[in-house]
Amino acid sequence: MSDYLSLSEVELRKYVIAHPDDEDAFQHYLEIVRAKPGRIVVKTTEQLIEEIKKRMAS
Repeated sequence: MSDYLSLSEVELRKYVIAHPDDEDAFQHYLEIVRAKPGRIVVKTTEQLIEEIKKRMAS
């Protein structure tokens, strides 16, 4: 389904929750979330710890 491209972020989130097998929609949602200013996406615990340390030092 490519209709998810025209959905708002809120609608897309609901769509992704309702259609967990739609990997393309999920990846599109992640792109939107990651593009927001101030959002930090970490993939490992080590990255999370480093990010917390950076923020605590500021």
